[in-house]
Amino acid sequence: MNGSRNGVLIEEEEEKRLYTEDGSVDLRGQPVLRSNTGRWTACSFMVVYEVFERMAYHGISSYLFIYLTTKLHQGTVTSANNVTNWLGTNWMITVLGAYVADALLGRYWTFLIGSAIYFLGMSLLTLSVSIDPLKPSSCSDSTDVHCQPTTLQLVVFFAALYILSLGNGGAKPNISTIGADQFDEFDPREKAQKLSFFNWWMFSIFLGSLFATTVLVYIQDNVGWTLGYGIPTIGIAISILIFFAGTPFYRHKRPMGSPFTKMIKVIVSSIIKWKVEIPTDPKELFEFDPIEYRKGKYMIDSTTGMRFLNKACLRTNSSKPWLLCSVTQVEETKQMLRMIPILVVTFIPSTLYAQYTTLFVKQSTTLNLHIGSFEVPPASIVGFISLSMLITVVFYDRIFVKTIRKWTKNPRGITLLQRMGIGMILHITVMAIASLIERYRIHVARENGVVENGNQVPLSLFILLPQFILFGMSDAFLNVAKVEFFYDQAPESMKSLGTSYWMISLGAGNFLSSLLLTIVSNVTSVEGHDGWIRNNLNDSHLDYYYALLAILSAVNFVLFLAVARFYVYRAEVSDSMKVLAEELMVRKMRGEE
Repeated sequence: MNGSRNGVLIEEEEEKRLYTEDGSVDLRGQPVLRSNTGRWTACSFMVVYEVFERMAYHGISSYLFIYLTTKLHQGTVTSANNVTNWLGTNWMITVLGAYVADALLGRYWTFLIGSAIYFLGMSLLTLSVSIDPLKPSSCSDSTDVHCQPTTLQLVVFFAALYILSLGNGGAKPNISTIGADQFDEFDPREKAQKLSFFNWWMFSIFLGSLFATTVLVYIQDNVGWTLGYGIPTIGIAISILIFFAGTPFYRHKRPMGSPFTKMIKVIVSSIIKWKVEIPTDPKELFEFDPIEYRKGKYMIDSTTGMRFLNKACLRTNSSKPWLLCSVTQVEETKQMLRMIPILVVTFIPSTLYAQYTTLFVKQSTTLNLHIGSFEVPPASIVGFISLSMLITVVFYDRIFVKTIRKWTKNPRGITLLQRMGIGMILHITVMAIASLIERYRIHVARENGVVENGNQVPLSLFILLPQFILFGMSDAFLNVAKVEFFYDQAPESMKSLGTSYWMISLGAGNFLSSLLLTIVSNVTSVEGHDGWIRNNLNDSHLDYYYALLAILSAVNFVLFLAVARFYVYRAEVSDSMKVLAEELMVRKMRGEE
């Protein structure tokens, strides 16, 4: 009798294992088979999409500064601010996309709608550089009124850029989250595979960026803007079709309501009940019956951190029913609030990213761009950031992590905050080296009498290589760790919002760059003084500006250490460690390690 019962239980358990255990469903809302969906098979479609999409995005952003200065005849500060304001909008609007995905449409449909708008913006942008009367005059004399762009040309060009931003807001915060959703948190092996996902995700991003900053910028510089923007527009269309083709393999998560509404409800309820005493026994706090937590929605135990918010879980005679929150809702809010100090101390590092698409590129235009008879497009040097990042990510994932985790016993090798800290140290080094290189470039310009006329400095473009290569290395540490940290530490029902924290960081950094550049330009040019940043870089002091950024980065790093010191991670990946340990043991037995 017991044997037959055990047999039935084993069969039920085996049948249960056929399906994912994290609440994943197909597009019709039905449970999905583990063997037929998700994992790297599903992610491969998204990785290919990301390569094409980043090719398009960086094909625009890496040369946008050059287009604004040479075709629209804008000044250095104005062009730099227009670039960083657009980039900032691109990243900040992802909060809207995350909200729509988590609260209304789900990640899949929000992504597809966003991608369609993205394609519309790319198409309009291509038309704005291709056909009369939308494209600007080809003359190069910025002082000639006939060379200035018309109002129509400016409106269409910038409208296309910001339509693209709107589409990016729907697509960007959801594509990486959909990718991470393809790994079942309740399956130890899939959970272990997920640890490498963000490394290879960023690898695909910089692979697309590398193509954009080499091939596409060469086409834009030497063939024409029509083809230079037309190719990425076609690439976006292809990438959407590739993503759509993978639909049968995807696992989906149901929308679980607005994360903002939940958080506001918890905060307001706690404030209204501020006089109520919190009981010592956590069992007195309100929580839904465990049965009400459907598959894929996770119950979280009460914690003592941010204890004031626990007041939202208390029943009172006078409070309205909508003011009563569950322990899980409170803990989800705590997790999102707990990450905000980390988010804030990533703003300054994100400000530095704005430099390599603006001032770093402007520097390259003042140098000797020739390798023999071949002329390198000024923005192509940005490709060394992508190349450096690609090499570092592979080294990090395949060598560093496998080596260091033997000592740390951490499945990631080091913690996410430690990885971010290494990236910040590299950032400080980058800006210090950039300041020294710029100081030397200005010295050579003075020695050769090309300060006043702004002519080319007799130095190779490749003197800028150290700052670009180190930037790529810092990206492999800081940027990858940021996106993984904000996704990993967000509660399950708020993953899109958590991922958007990373994008808020980049957006705030770009807006902060615009503000800082404007302030420095204005302050340093008062009372007849020559400003640090002028249209003629040979007569500027970018070395001072870079040194200022290095100092700000150092001060910010100290703040980061203080914030990281008190951060408590949401959860450890214990069973992933078990799988990795088993794999290491098998390899040792085979003599592979």
